[in-house]
Amino acid sequence: MYMAAAAAVVPPSGEAAAFKLGFIGAGNLAESIARGVAKSSVLPPSSIRTAHRRPDRRAVFQSFGVRIFDSNAQAHTFFPPPYSSPYFCPRDFQLTTNFCCLQVVDDSDVVIISVKPQAVKHVLLELRPFFTEEKLLVSIAAGIKMKDLQEWSGQRRLIRVMPNTPSAVGQAASVMCMGEMATKKDEERVASLFSAIGRVWKADEKYFDAITGLSGSGPAYVYLAIEALADGGVAAGLPRDLALGLATQTVLGAAAMVGGTGKHPGQLKDEVTSPAGTTIAGIQELERGAFRGTLINAVVAATKRCRELSQT
Repeated sequence: MYMAAAAAVVPPSGEAAAFKLGFIGAGNLAESIARGVAKSSVLPPSSIRTAHRRPDRRAVFQSFGVRIFDSNAQAHTFFPPPYSSPYFCPRDFQLTTNFCCLQVVDDSDVVIISVKPQAVKHVLLELRPFFTEEKLLVSIAAGIKMKDLQEWSGQRRLIRVMPNTPSAVGQAASVMCMGEMATKKDEERVASLFSAIGRVWKADEKYFDAITGLSGSGPAYVYLAIEALADGGVAAGLPRDLALGLATQTVLGAAAMVGGTGKHPGQLKDEVTSPAGTTIAGIQELERGAFRGTLINAVVAATKRCRELSQT
């Protein structure tokens, strides 16, 4: 589901989905996106392409029909225009990025940069001559700002997306921001891609550090809460497997209640909190331990750290 501002919008189909998608970087997040896109029929697997040095990663993508470019391709057989660039000289071709990435870019309409943040600059500078005006560049690299993406790639047709790790199970919270030359059709295409792995919002880039602190780091906070709930069950006498199962399903069910009913979490909490009952006794203990304040501070601290890292 695509969330533009506060309103839910169903991602478009048909024309917006008729394009070729390439991944530069074939790690776990790229795999989650590619699988989700193929499974949801946003694109057929044959319209998705990537490359990787490791045979095991190539095999993973090939297993669900993604096109893999041959890592043994010869650079001298492939020199698409433009040749005039300070970053590219066909007479002295010494590309250190896997050459297959050039083929991925050349054969794609939308290119998702999914390499590690510390590698983004190097990769974009080397691929820069191959990003034509007809291509849309999408970055999912954490902490890399639009101005840097534009400078390194030479592209102004950009979209930056911040997904999170539950993309692996189709439950990502993704936020995208638009570059100055990105079109409505570009927005629709990217919304359709990331809606295949969860829910999508659109926001200004100025919010991305806070988004990282909340939804980027948030799954770890929830894992910690689930573990603590399970430990509490064990402390109260439950078998470990039962305690963990109950804790997991309780968090899953509570999240579904918030998302499905439209009620404020505080209202839902009040509805299950009886006077002098068991739930209010537990909540009182959580308040004594500054549960809410600690979670708030965790998001703020993660946001602050994200800002520090983006300035280094």
